[in-house]
Amino acid sequence: MRAYVISDNLDTLTGMRLAGCDGEIARTPDEARQALRSVLRRQGIAVVCLTQKLAEQIEEDVTRIKEQGSVPLLTVIPDRHGSADMTASISRYLAETVGIHI
Repeated sequence: MRAYVISDNLDTLTGMRLAGCDGEIARTPDEARQALRSVLRRQGIAVVCLTQKLAEQIEEDVTRIKEQGSVPLLTVIPDRHGSADMTASISRYLAETVGIHI
């Protein structure tokens, strides 16, 4: 089982490729939807990473796929366009779900 990234920029895609993930660039919401549909049909993909900027552009599709709870797992990752307050977001999530305050 492999991971696959759909990114809106070359920097994130290159970094993920260095970590061993295949992927592609999607510059528009339509390209992102098409890439997502294509990768969800592939065998052997366990996790699909979608950059935050693209996920925001196709939010309805992302929500629908996540609600289905099917394999592969769809996850949104921050990148250079993503939230600068990611640390606070993770800390808040841990505090609310596990009770750990960082």
